[in-house]
Amino acid sequence: MELHRGRLIDHVQLVVRDLAASRRFYEAVLQALGVPIGGVGEDFFWADELFVSSADSRAAQGKLTGRHHLAFQARDHATVEAFYKAGLAAGGTDNGAPGERPYHPGYYAAFLLDPDGNNIEAVHHGPHTRSVASVKITF
Repeated sequence: MELHRGRLIDHVQLVVRDLAASRRFYEAVLQALGVPIGGVGEDFFWADELFVSSADSRAAQGKLTGRHHLAFQARDHATVEAFYKAGLAAGGTDNGAPGERPYHPGYYAAFLLDPDGNNIEAVHHGPHTRSVASVKITF
């Protein structure tokens, strides 16, 4: 098995009301970002650091998670725009169209609300260099 991880977050779990609606939304926006769904089960799915389950899943405690803000990395402005369009087409709600934000020079982002009202962002931080695409974990 092989996993790819970032530096700070190992994983985030969202417990959602309608797993099928959430899967349609996340498959669409993650495909736009170039991130495949890593696995699925009857009551969950996951991709990289994101784990999404239904409230009746063994992975949950029977309660929906509250509103969260998740920001996904995008490789360029076009990817931010593709994320936004894919998310709207898959049932997301506009929460901020693609554009420059005042957080720092070069911050280009779009925001969508997922089917449970979570604020989901794709951001490109402007020209930069990465040391590696991800941390590779093999076991």
